[in-house]
Amino acid sequence: MKTDKRMVIGHLASAAAYIIFGINVVVCRDIATDGGIEPIVLFAMRALVAGVLFWLVSLLGPREHVPVRDLLRLGGASVLGLFLPQLTFLHAIAHTTPVDLSVMSTTTPIFTMFVAAIFLREPITWQKATGVALSFGGIVWLILQSAIGGQGASATEPVGIMFCFANYIVFALYLGTCRPLIARYTAVTSMKWMFLFAFLLSVPFAAPHLPATDFGAVPSQVWWEIAFMVFFSTFVAYYLIPIGQQRIRPTLVSMYGYLQPIIAVAVAIWVGQDRLTGTKVMAALMVFAGVWIVNRSRAAIPPTAERQKQKENV
Repeated sequence: MKTDKRMVIGHLASAAAYIIFGINVVVCRDIATDGGIEPIVLFAMRALVAGVLFWLVSLLGPREHVPVRDLLRLGGASVLGLFLPQLTFLHAIAHTTPVDLSVMSTTTPIFTMFVAAIFLREPITWQKATGVALSFGGIVWLILQSAIGGQGASATEPVGIMFCFANYIVFALYLGTCRPLIARYTAVTSMKWMFLFAFLLSVPFAAPHLPATDFGAVPSQVWWEIAFMVFFSTFVAYYLIPIGQQRIRPTLVSMYGYLQPIIAVAVAIWVGQDRLTGTKVMAALMVFAGVWIVNRSRAAIPPTAERQKQKENV
């Protein structure tokens, strides 16, 4: 029962994080096109503010000792989970349409599944592969139907596609290789160190761009969007991702990435840029059916629970 509760929390945390990421696609598109701020400067701002918030929150709870060896590993996790994914995303969104970016985002669980199989020896079962394929088909169907009446691929540049796939591959490596490290500490502890390392890494790259950045010319609407990006898309979402990593399998965490394009389409409908159709509803049902199938696969059972079942059967 306790294990089931942990898994429910992991699912809810992962789903909430990717819902925020879905809204962030639309928000970041405006920032990238109208903000006039270099992506590396924007990332440094995100890392600084989120890092300060995580360190402040850490003062309210018990302290966790992190040995130097794990600090170095958290530095590496920061590169894979924060610095490279966020930087490549900010570059990608400036050169792709939200629709095309959402299509390509569906490859993340596939990359994660293979990374987890290689580094964590998580088996790729037929059931899991079927679930991934079903969700992949549903989300591609959904996005293609949206593209018919909305933006096409003409605004997407090859460099944007390169940054998109770099983003998904790097984040898949993070989800697939860093789970054992992240599971040792609370989300606040791991994130406060990771954002500190990410900010320190960004400073040498961001500093040369600061003199040429006219912050006073940034529209007020963009500042509100930056505030959303920094607080919700960075602090809140990256607080939730480790909670999901600690409780459910890496492939399953990444499966919730399929929520991202669904939310992007929903936001477009809300602002009058798209409309809801029966096709889109069916596609969404395919996505959630795929997540359910993966969740029911034997490989989705946490290692501790699986060992306990084996003991009970002896």
